[in-house]
Amino acid sequence: MKITGLRSYMTRDRDRPRVIVAIDTDEGITGWGECYNHGPDRALSPLLDYLYLQIEGEDPTRIERLILKLIQQSRFPPGALGLAAISAIDHALWDISAKALNVPVYRLLGGHVRDRVRVYLGVYTAPEPETVRDYCDEMHQTYGLTAFKLSPYRIDIHANPWSKVISTTSDWVGRLVEICPDYEFAFDAHAKIFEPWQAVQLGNALAPFHPLFFEEPMRPENIEAWGRLKAQLNVPLATGESLYSRFEFARLLDCAGADIIQPDICVVGGLLEMRKIAAIAEAHYVTVAPHNPMGPLATAVNLHFCAAQPNFKILEYRLPTGAAYHSDGMESSADKAAYVVDPYLPADGYLELRPDRPGWGVEIDEDYLRTDRYVHWERKIPVRPDGSYGYP
Repeated sequence: MKITGLRSYMTRDRDRPRVIVAIDTDEGITGWGECYNHGPDRALSPLLDYLYLQIEGEDPTRIERLILKLIQQSRFPPGALGLAAISAIDHALWDISAKALNVPVYRLLGGHVRDRVRVYLGVYTAPEPETVRDYCDEMHQTYGLTAFKLSPYRIDIHANPWSKVISTTSDWVGRLVEICPDYEFAFDAHAKIFEPWQAVQLGNALAPFHPLFFEEPMRPENIEAWGRLKAQLNVPLATGESLYSRFEFARLLDCAGADIIQPDICVVGGLLEMRKIAAIAEAHYVTVAPHNPMGPLATAVNLHFCAAQPNFKILEYRLPTGAAYHSDGMESSADKAAYVVDPYLPADGYLELRPDRPGWGVEIDEDYLRTDRYVHWERKIPVRPDGSYGYP
């Protein structure tokens, strides 16, 4: 079997752009993958065309060899866009390899160690506790979900005294867990904090309420600082969505900088690299909760990784396109996706495997993809009272 073509499509998933990749073969088998949208997203298509020249005519089942070629051809380590493109190519190669054998991808990874994959839903805001409870109740009734992730911030952390930031968070979380005793909550600080002592105070303010985890309070660049941070926390510390390779994760784990790592399968170079990262974490008794804010194809890729990974903890999940919205901006239930015809939807809080479906187990709507649906999206950067920029 030989690789004969690569097609990339610019599409969208609600308010986010998505770049979807198809790799074709001379045996009529097509594999699918999804890039991460670091931006500028339109830069990915010409980059993918360039990378295709390096794998054209190759055997798509020799995944390790081809990814090694793409990485080493770069001469210098590829950055965010390069790895996002390589990730999607990796996904497509796994999809082809499994379809050629008529098996799910997880069968190529040693088989599934679990029968289903637990997910949590991101809320990403901090509305009133009663509003959160009503939303969680709706998601529990519809999908059986019992785990959710929210922002820990109730007020502007730049325009208010830090003591007020901490006290309002404590009061809000206390009320939240009081009225939602059957749900687990994680809190994502979204790397907005520059000073480590503030990250310590915020994490320990959450500790009495036993969160599922405290996510990424600081920027990722100073990896050794994460070891010092974790040593002072009384709450599970999660991070890793902004790290790129097993070498960066090895440094993080060597300095005991996380209880839970969160690599992104659309960022690190794909499933192959994700498995290597997870193996290093397993040797450090650290679990993996993949970062997954992407579309329904990325969720399918993650599902197969999670099904086969022994030290998996929980998967981030985003409802497919078609969701309605509450007036407060939170999503309500949805049962359809745009470019994935049959997305994985939770039941009893888990995604079920599809053992009778080869590859990723989903069908792609190519007719939908043929229309360019690009939508511009960029992170909003906060402006401090003195006019300087904070971290988004």
